[in-house]
Parts: sequence; structure tokens; C-alpha cells
Amino acid sequence: MAAGYLEILRARHATRLLVGTLVGRLPNATAAIAVVLFVRAEGGTYSLAGALAAVYGVANAVGQPVLGRLVDLYGQPRVQLPAAVVSALGMVVFALAGTDPVALACAAMAVAGLFTPPLEGGLRALWPSVLREEEQVHTAYAMDAVAQEVMFTVGPLLVTLCVSLWSAQAALLILAVIGVLGALSVVVSEPSRAWRSAPREAHWLGALRSPGLLALLGAFLFIGIALGSITVAAVSYADVHGGDAVYGWMMAGIGLGALLGGVVYGARRWGGAPERRLRVLVALLAVCYLPLMLVPGPVAMTALATLAGVFLAPSIACAFVLVDRHAPAGTVTEAFSWLVTTFTVGASVGTGLAGPVVEWGGAAWGFAVPGVAGAAALVVLLATGRVLGVPGRGGVVAVSSENDPNRAVEPRFSSGDRA
Repeated sequence: MAAGYLEILRARHATRLLVGTLVGRLPNATAAIAVVLFVRAEGGTYSLAGALAAVYGVANAVGQPVLGRLVDLYGQPRVQLPAAVVSALGMVVFALAGTDPVALACAAMAVAGLFTPPLEGGLRALWPSVLREEEQVHTAYAMDAVAQEVMFTVGPLLVTLCVSLWSAQAALLILAVIGVLGALSVVVSEPSRAWRSAPREAHWLGALRSPGLLALLGAFLFIGIALGSITVAAVSYADVHGGDAVYGWMMAGIGLGALLGGVVYGARRWGGAPERRLRVLVALLAVCYLPLMLVPGPVAMTALATLAGVFLAPSIACAFVLVDRHAPAGTVTEAFSWLVTTFTVGASVGTGLAGPVVEWGGAAWGFAVPGVAGAAALVVLLATGRVLGVPGRGGVVAVSSENDPNRAVEPRFSSGDRA
């Protein structure tokens, strides 16, 4: 199992790009908890903390596809690093000025979120130029999904550790610096500097003109809703069964399940059409949400939460393959960024939906929301099966006179990216 991952990590630039991207994304992964802890340290209310975190989240959702399109047009270094610097400046202003006046705090959070660099989409655009076999790229997508789970698990722990050792303000300032350093590590690398998007057709819709991509976004909107609703239902369950510790164990269980599922999924080479495989994975994901409605004791509930996460990372990794296939030529970074935005919006909607459901029927009915959302994602995939089965563009054949003195024709991946 480890051999496939080690083969990828031994590839030139692969480890640097993966680690740099994860480090650069730490501010985004930890922004919500860092903002809440800072606002509370400043004496602000939970309502203000939630509002500022929401401003950051909405701005981030808007900025990702916009910056992704700019990356496709102008390259990674010219967009990623300036965006990281501006985002960090917004975070620094927030940390130094505090929550008064509120308007300045909101503006700083909006800038920090809007200019968060699309490192996630940028990394997935780079994989085909770093790895020479398509199966390796698919394994890299799975490894990417697993690394996300590690980041979203370890990141909040690092923030709380920083707050306990120094202060919430120091945590924000350190995150801002870390974000810039991560982006810098990526954009000065040879693959990032050499990468160019494939020639693109001018169209105001950009990547969204692909019917297959729209189908994927529709399905993953519901998967995002499922994840967002689980967090609210888990809080309600923990309030009755042991408090914050139980909530922490449940969230850790979901992360552990996703990590294990992603590791196993990426270690195997899968045959058959990826769109059919995605339908199976999403169906299993929806089914594994249903046992959460049993709301047993904390130990059993943690085990069920782990089961609920097992098919999450594989579903995301499989979706990466399909995004690459359906993104119109020259829009691959934007397409991946739209997936991030859709997932984020879905999680926010899920949080809002689960609240009233929990108040009406308790935790058990709250855990019904992710099951329904997972089923809705499957319905979208089934209804759009014909669209997903037709790639937006075929694989291209590139002639690389720079790297191949004999000018041999080399089959390339469907992203059309070149280095």
C-alpha cells in the first residue's frame, strides 16, 4: 500500500508541492476557530465571532473561482503569491486593530477571505506535469484528499496550542506568515513557474460552461450540506452525552474514517469508468450516514462517526478525476476552485438547515439531514449519468520540443496542462 505513495513522493518536486500547499492553506483551514478564539479574547460575543467567521467564509467562497480563473489566464506565481500577501495583510489588520470598530474588522476579514490563494486547485493542476503516468495522478488526488483530512484535524490543534502558549492575536499573526511562506514555497518551484494553462476559448462562464462540471458541483453541494449538518447534530448529541470531549471524539472519528478510506482507495488502481465508481462511493457514503440516527452511547457513536467518514475522501478523490476530465480547456484551476467553493457553500447551508431540525426533533433527526443530503447527491449523479459519461474534452497530444529533442509525440492528460 505504501509503495504507491512513496513512488509519488519520490517524484521530483512532488513532496515540496504537497507540503507547501498544505502549509499555505493552514490559514484557511483554521480561520474559523482562530477568529472565534480571538474575538472571545477581545471580549466580543459569540454572535460577533460567528458573523466575522461567516464574512471570511463567504468572501473565500467568492474569491476562489475568481482567483482560479486568473491563475489559468496569467500563471500561478503572478496570482498566488500576491493574493497570499494581501490575504495575510487583511489578517494582520484584523489581529492588530481588534473588533472595534466592527466595520474595519469585517472589511479585514472580507479581504483575508477574498484573496485566499487557490493553492488547492493549483496543486491539482500541477500534478499532471509532475507525475508522468495517469494512474499516478489519480493516486496523487487520493493522497491530496487524505492530506486535507490531516490538515483539518491537526490545524485546529496547532491554533489552540499557539493560543495557550502565547495569545489569540499571536495565533492570527503566525497563521498569516505561515500562509505566505507556504504560497512562496509553491510558486518559486520549477513546476509552478513553468506551468501554463492550455489555450482557452473566451467565455464569460469559464469552467461553468461544462455540463459535466455543473453536475458534479450539484452533487457535491449536497455532500457539503451533509458534512455541515453533521457538525450541528454532533454538538446537540454531545450536549446530552458528555460535552465538548464527546464532540471532539466524534469529529476526530469522521476525520480518521476519511483518512483510512482515502489511504486504502489511493493504494489501489481502479478500473472502469470513474463516473460509475463515484456513484457507488456516494451511495455508500449516504448509507453510512444513516446509522448515526441510532444515537447510541459515546463510544459506539464515535465508531459510527468513523464509519460515516470512510467513503468521504474516496468520493472527493474520484471527483477530482472527473473535474479534470470535464473542465473546459484552459480552466482547470478555476474548475477545481469551483468544487472548493461549492463544498464550502454546501457546508454553510447544511449548518443552517440542521439547526432548526435539531431544535424540532433532537440529535436523532439532526443526523437524518446528512443521510437525506447524501441520497440527494446520489440522485443528482444518477440523473446526470449521461452527461458525466461524456468528457468535456478528449485527452490532448502535446509535442514538447523543449524536453524532447526528437519531438516525439507524448500522450498527455485531459487537463491539457504543460510544464
